[in-house]
Amino acid sequence: MRPYQSMLSEYPRSEFGKQQRRFQYSWFKKFPWLEYSPSKDAVFCFPCYLFESGKSQQSAFTIEGFKSWKCVNDGGKCAFLSHEGGSNSVHNTSSNFVVDLMNVTRHIDKVMNRESSEQIQKNRLRLTATIESVRWLSLQACTLRGHDESLDSQNRGNFIEMLKLLGKWNDSITNVILEKAPGNAKYTSPEVQKEILHIIGNRVRNKIRDEIGDSKFCILVDEAKDISNKEQMAIIFRFVNVNGVLRERFFQIVHVSDTTAVTLKKEICNVLTRYNLEINNMRGQGYDGASNMSGIFNGLQALFLKDCPYAYYVHCFAHRLQLALVTAAEKEISIWLFFSNLPIIINLMTSSSKRNTELQSAQANEIDRSIADGERELGRGANQIDNLQRPGTTRWSSHFDSICSLIDMYDATINVLENIIKDGSSISMRGEAGGSLIVMKSFDFIFILHLMHKIMGITNLLSRDLQRKSIDILIAMNLVSFTKALLLNLRNDGFDILLSNVISFCTRLDVDIPEMSACYKKYSRSCGQKDTITVEHHFHYDIFNAAIDFQLEELNFRFSDDTVELLSLSSTLDPNDKFKNFNIDKILIIAKKYYPEDFTRQEMHHLRSQLLHFEIDIVCNEKFQNMSTISELCQGLFETKKLEQYHLIDRLIRLVLTLPVSTTTTERAFSAMKHIKKVYRNKMGEDFLTDSMIIYIEREFVSSIDTNSIIDDYYISKNRKSQLQ
Repeated sequence: MRPYQSMLSEYPRSEFGKQQRRFQYSWFKKFPWLEYSPSKDAVFCFPCYLFESGKSQQSAFTIEGFKSWKCVNDGGKCAFLSHEGGSNSVHNTSSNFVVDLMNVTRHIDKVMNRESSEQIQKNRLRLTATIESVRWLSLQACTLRGHDESLDSQNRGNFIEMLKLLGKWNDSITNVILEKAPGNAKYTSPEVQKEILHIIGNRVRNKIRDEIGDSKFCILVDEAKDISNKEQMAIIFRFVNVNGVLRERFFQIVHVSDTTAVTLKKEICNVLTRYNLEINNMRGQGYDGASNMSGIFNGLQALFLKDCPYAYYVHCFAHRLQLALVTAAEKEISIWLFFSNLPIIINLMTSSSKRNTELQSAQANEIDRSIADGERELGRGANQIDNLQRPGTTRWSSHFDSICSLIDMYDATINVLENIIKDGSSISMRGEAGGSLIVMKSFDFIFILHLMHKIMGITNLLSRDLQRKSIDILIAMNLVSFTKALLLNLRNDGFDILLSNVISFCTRLDVDIPEMSACYKKYSRSCGQKDTITVEHHFHYDIFNAAIDFQLEELNFRFSDDTVELLSLSSTLDPNDKFKNFNIDKILIIAKKYYPEDFTRQEMHHLRSQLLHFEIDIVCNEKFQNMSTISELCQGLFETKKLEQYHLIDRLIRLVLTLPVSTTTTERAFSAMKHIKKVYRNKMGEDFLTDSMIIYIEREFVSSIDTNSIIDDYYISKNRKSQLQ
């Protein structure tokens, strides 16, 4: 493969007399044959380790390991230069052996059985057809193998049918594939397909690793069960690339035997080690709120913080919002009853295809009536027939979709319920329909329906924005602030408008409207009601204000700037509104308090100096004043080449951008897994699954991989009977 050249944030120091010396990462570039052992704090020679025959003068670089750092960079006496020696030295001879080993075409079996160049081209063309078929089918999440791939089968599976299609349009391919290919080199077996997938998957992972480079990164992790009931853990890397662009890349999915924090950390560390990603470079962790992930003592985030105290954990913002909305809904009894009845009504309508068809027919009649009365406008895409949306258990936004669909189809739903009461096939069904009709024709239900439509219409914008890929922490905090402000405006000025709309809605449906000035009676077993309140007061303060207050209370608690000081301080780098929050002292606190590993004492002095110039040069620059996000600022510094002048500020901005916001990228990975590992593909191996997923998700890398390079990798991976070079 290549020498092991791990990059540590700081290599161990060794005492040499009165001086302390250590290994330097820059030596890898000067001497590419070096490999470093972190456990021994010593270097070895990769070619000599493989091929040197055991001469005593070479043992330091092959057996014990070399660590006399004072003998490096010592002019002509440099130990590394002495090891290389002249053209006929043991080291250079071993290096030539490595070159010969990698050149498969010079292996003795290939030389003795050398095929003609024409035959080699045919072999490469045949393998090219296989590679392109596998690549296209994987990008579309299609199965490769068929149930019956025999010659007599009418459908031999997607892969072989794709080969036949390619051959149909290209005679040169037809003459070398399938039945016209030699028996020992058809390149159609499942093993070949998996090898090609693995090569492409490794190429994509290596491209992502190269994109990360030496940047600080964050890990986003979540686990879920696949179709075969195996626990799978998705690993996502969040980082800022060299161009200043924030990225979240799917990297690996790993089967875990259990979901304890120790097991999860072990598997994650295996992936990091395999691709030479140091834990010391981790600057963020993003998980949900499960105890095995977020526990402050034994959770996954606590275990990583022991290894790297600057890998700050941020609870997924989308999950926080979910918890805030659910908790707020449960605090008010009337709203809790509403969300208990909502799925019952929708399930009654949608669980039967007959009732669903009847519902759509009733909606079509209602639309025709509304158009005739002039209540609806005609237009392209308007007045379409919809379905009632079932509320989901894991996404609060699905409840908003359910509420919207029920409001649009309220009249049609009542018509269907009335028909079920008359013509229902069983007493239980007629009884259930009668109970649902009583609920839907109550003023309380309609009032809360419209109230939650207003509240969730506001919070739904935040929920959907938090689902966006690569959103930065400052945008998320601003979105939370805007949501709280909109809810507060609704609380102060929205009741009268809402009540007017509800009364109009009830009048159209002939629903009894209570007298708002009448005395409201609570349904309670208490002996007497001490406080006399009106019906309007009850709906205004006990339901309307209380529901919004609970929402604001939960949002303030779960999205409080005070709970995570780092998030609050990060707003000082926000370019929004002409850098109105720019504060040099607070920016310095971020670097000094939260990232001392990334800034030396000397650099802290330079950072203050750069910030003083930055305030005059960038903050007052019209080109930068129109930016609205810290991500745009980072890209702007790269594009204008200002990062060379303000490299320390750029470093700090990248660290802040690396902080995670939500784990929606991992959830998208699980959605992709459902497309790939289906019921009829439930026996997929782990390597097959992860290779298929990274190709399907990170498709922008896949199309840029050269087919000839895939052929070369395939050829040198192990001994092949047919020659491809």
